[in-house]
Order: sequence, then structure tokens, then C-alpha cells
Amino acid sequence: MAFPLIQITDLSASYDGKTVLSHINLTVYEQDFLGVIGPNGGGKTTLMKSILGLHRPDKGNIRFFRTGKETTDLNMGYLPQYNRIDHKFPISVYEVVLSGLSKQKTLFQRYNKEHHEQVRHIISRMGLEGFENRAIGQLSGGQLQRALLGRALVSNPEVIILDEPNTYIDKRFEAQLYELLEEINRERAIILVSHDIGTVLQNVKTIACVNETLHYHPSTEVSAEWLEAHFGCPIELLGHGHLPHRVLKEHF
Repeated sequence: MAFPLIQITDLSASYDGKTVLSHINLTVYEQDFLGVIGPNGGGKTTLMKSILGLHRPDKGNIRFFRTGKETTDLNMGYLPQYNRIDHKFPISVYEVVLSGLSKQKTLFQRYNKEHHEQVRHIISRMGLEGFENRAIGQLSGGQLQRALLGRALVSNPEVIILDEPNTYIDKRFEAQLYELLEEINRERAIILVSHDIGTVLQNVKTIACVNETLHYHPSTEVSAEWLEAHFGCPIELLGHGHLPHRVLKEHF
């Protein structure tokens, strides 16, 4: 039996006086792989920021649990949207990954030998050997995403939140990414935000569709009609080999 990990109750949030999320209820369980889908501007990123404590909701509460007992917080890894990264910031791949361990030391402590071993292991796992000293502004989009994913993973978090992780990643690494996420999911929960409905439905376990409100589906066996109803716009079901792909139709 899986214990609850994150429990959100009657959460509402806004930006500049405009309601973005309204009466959200959601429970994320240990070793869940939750896919969060929905239209642009529907509130997906705001929901993730609320969970991470980066945005204060207007009402409602978010509770965290560890092995069934309530706790004040969780160790969470976060990969933000690619377009929110300052590519000109003078920092290397190694430093990006290492920064994911900043909470494991005090301000005036140095990183220890174990910290550096964790970083080297993650850099290898991300396929970035030889790029350790490369500035992030010199990386391709896919390489930068790997470095940021490494930063999210290096602290061995209890839950990983990934906001559009396959943006600017080539198809070869995208397949490797989801293989890696499947492996990681055996040990911890993953929350994956994506507009790529077809890819999400092939890889996650549960679905939350966010479009100001939230509609939860306990499996990925969802119909195009369900998606259309909760996206608020038409969805077209396309056949591609043996895999169904759901995409947004042209809409206004």
C-alpha cells in the first residue's frame, strides 16, 4: 500500500489579482508517476511552484508526509522550464549540478568529498562527461536540460518535479530520459509537467489535467473525449504505428 506523499486541499492561487488555480484537490502517493497536462496558461507551473513553496496560494493547504507521518517538508528536486534559465549566467555544468546540494551544507561550509562524488556520478549518468567545465551558455539545448536534470537528481530527492523536461532534447536522449525516469520512479515519486500529451500518456501512471481547476484520472487509459472536456479545446486522436498520439486541434 502506497502512502500519501503530498496532499493538496482546496487550493486557490492568483497572479496580479487574476485567479489561476481554483479549488484544487490532489494527492500524490509514494512512487507515483503523475503526469500534469493542460493548456498553456492553465495553471500547471503555478501549481508546481505552490508545491515547491515558490508561490504562496491565496487559500487552501499543502501537507507533506513521509512513510505515512506528516512532516514539515520534503526533499524535492526541481527542473524548471527551459525558457526561465539565464543562459548567460557564468556557471559551469559541474557547478550547476553541485548547486543541487546547497541545502546539504551550511552557508560557510565547503562541499565535502561525498558531495563531489555524487556530482561526478550524476554527470556520468546524464552523459555529460567531458563537459564538466563547459559554461552553460556554450551548451546545446539538450545538454543544458541534462545538466538541469542532474541538478534536480543529485540530492537524492523524495520527489522530483519536472516542468517540460523534453523541451530542446533530441529524440535519442528523450528515449533515454524516460528510461532513466522509469528507473528513478522505482525509488521515488515523479511529477512531470508537459504539453506533449502522447509522450506523457505512454510513460506516466496517473494524470492530472489542470485548466484553472484540476481533474484527476487514476490511470492513463483516458479517452479523447475526456481530454477535450478538461482541456477546454478539441483534441485529435492520431494513429502512429501501434501508439496513439493525442494532439491539440486548431482552435481559437
